[in-house]
Amino acid sequence: MKAILFRQHGGPEVLQYVDVPEPEPCPNEVLVRVRACALNHLDLWVRGGLPNVQVPLPHIPGSDVAGEIAEIGAEVAGVRVGQRVVLAPVVSCGKCPACVAGLDNRCRLATNLGYMIDGGCAEFVRAPEVNCLPYPENLSFEEAAAIPLVFQTAWHMLIARAQLQPGETVLILGAGSGVGSAAIQIAKFFGGRVITTAGSEAKLEKARQLGADHMINYKTQKIRDEVRRITNKRGADVVFEHVGTATWDDSLASLAPAGRLVTCGNTTGYDAKIDLRFLFSRQLSLLGSYMGVKSELLTIMKLVSAGHLKPVVDRIFPLQEAAAAHAYLESGQQFGKVVLKV
Repeated sequence: MKAILFRQHGGPEVLQYVDVPEPEPCPNEVLVRVRACALNHLDLWVRGGLPNVQVPLPHIPGSDVAGEIAEIGAEVAGVRVGQRVVLAPVVSCGKCPACVAGLDNRCRLATNLGYMIDGGCAEFVRAPEVNCLPYPENLSFEEAAAIPLVFQTAWHMLIARAQLQPGETVLILGAGSGVGSAAIQIAKFFGGRVITTAGSEAKLEKARQLGADHMINYKTQKIRDEVRRITNKRGADVVFEHVGTATWDDSLASLAPAGRLVTCGNTTGYDAKIDLRFLFSRQLSLLGSYMGVKSELLTIMKLVSAGHLKPVVDRIFPLQEAAAAHAYLESGQQFGKVVLKV
């Protein structure tokens, strides 16, 4: 089969479009004919190399997959050959206390497709049967592939971790990112008032079309000052943070008393600091969040099928142009998801 892989870490130029052996599914696995694979910043980090993380090389990236079942293992009974599926990105052991409790993102052996195991930037990918999600028939393969990782991450951050309540004000950093565009929709679905940020008026207009109530251009406006103005100096109940050190101080300063900051990433740096006096005197909560659980994804797929949530696809590249797609995502020009068509 054809696949995108890299044999060493580096820039987009290390990605190669080559022939590799087609994977063979284990008894509890399926082989999926990939039709589309969406990119995430995880793909950029894995390709570039992560401190103290030994990614097996050569490696095929890609966590977000939509396609058709091409082959099933001997123990597979819940899906059939030819069926359209979207794959849940998190692959866990299925046996530990966390997995048995349905908390697969807490499994000590959990990884993502395209992280420590080969992913979907190929013509075929193998995955556990339990990772097969119902396909939203109203969507193209490219749109379907744009759902899993970002919507699951945003849902887990806002609902499971920050416990967003109707009527609360939420500041969502980075409206143009995949996770930001998903978070805007989820927050509005749950009755939140959304303030969001972006670096261009064009992106802010797209955020408004997704439902954002107030927009901040971080290149021309100070985030904390605008949040205080919009909220009559009170601040946001929830801050949805994934940018890292570049926005950390503004994110903290934008919180209302007893506000919750939830974070899932550190795109601009991880070495954030906080004045503990500010933390305890204002009774703030700092929450970490990692991916999400399959039950959340099943709910998300229902809401997508019903038209309540919609994946945002910015641009589609053919699989063989994965290097150009990586470079485009790294440039930060996109609003929503960058997808590879296979």
